[in-house]
Amino acid sequence: MIIAEIGTSHQGSIEKAKQLVDASIEGGADAVKFQWVYADEILHPETGFVNLPTGKISLYQRFKELECPLEFYSELRNYAASKNVKFVCSPFGLKSLNELLSINPDAVKIASPELNHFPMLKALSEFRKSQKKSGGKAIPVIISSGVSLLGDIEKALSILGKENVTLLHCITSYPAPEEEYNVRLVRNLKNIFGIETGLSDHSLDPVLVPCLAAAMGGTVTEKHITLSKKTDGLDDPVAVEPEQFYMMSHALNQCAAALRHYGEEKGAQEIIRQMSEQFGSERVQKVLGTGIKELAPSEKNNYGRTNRSLHFMNDLKKGARIEESDIGILRTEKILTPGISPEFYEEIKGAFLTRDVKSGQGITWQDII
Repeated sequence: MIIAEIGTSHQGSIEKAKQLVDASIEGGADAVKFQWVYADEILHPETGFVNLPTGKISLYQRFKELECPLEFYSELRNYAASKNVKFVCSPFGLKSLNELLSINPDAVKIASPELNHFPMLKALSEFRKSQKKSGGKAIPVIISSGVSLLGDIEKALSILGKENVTLLHCITSYPAPEEEYNVRLVRNLKNIFGIETGLSDHSLDPVLVPCLAAAMGGTVTEKHITLSKKTDGLDDPVAVEPEQFYMMSHALNQCAAALRHYGEEKGAQEIIRQMSEQFGSERVQKVLGTGIKELAPSEKNNYGRTNRSLHFMNDLKKGARIEESDIGILRTEKILTPGISPEFYEEIKGAFLTRDVKSGQGITWQDII
């Protein structure tokens, strides 16, 4: 399965979004994926700035500009169905999740930073259980595992379950260096967790990492697509243009043919041989890596900042009782300090403050009693 990650490259234009769907289909995609953005579900307003070609802009404000109404996604879902391509979308909190589920997507994608958004994972799990109780099938879920450790993946799967769940190996770095991708993890994660695995690719080359992931047994490949790398979409610098996306799809189809013809083991050897001829054996071995799950060098500094943690949403005084509205499950990102894991959300609700706190500050155990 080849997923074209359109994300927010449409920049709020339904016409451009449909053009991206069409380009994805022409590029060989089996599914198109969008991101259901509400800035308040992702970032605190004081999270910091991002440098764009147009200048320095608040990252929170940038996400605010990408917000679209439910009708926008519903129309895209229907458009994708009319084109016989699957509609996949990433929610970033409970509001976007509930709205996404209301339009019946073909699959829900949990992005790497939301791997530890436990309240959202629990809500999705309950929805899947209700589907089964009604005699239906649980909606497919795809989760990315960038900027995570094995324990993080295990916790997410303990909530979601493994039925109809696919795990994508990923590096949360933009762009992600090919030599850090450690593609042997695609096979090892499959063996460890006993579920289908694949690749969410943030590297720049359209062929090298995706083909090696296919050789390692990956059954899903996700890659960002843009109409032009010269536009100023948040992910456009790491996306491929339609011609490169087609190049990737064609190469992946050749990999699938090799695996069918030679069998899994010999087919993998043939793919690695061809990649070694094209890119050099030393480079290919670096890309394949050790197969040990650990943070890539380029994402180590993101761990705890790109993932979710608990933050104060209001200025509060010592002795105040923490209400639900005072807590945000957010990405820390640029300048704020990370808080404790969202798995302790219920413990924080109703606790009392030991000191004054500021809005945006990460919640620590020292703050509460």
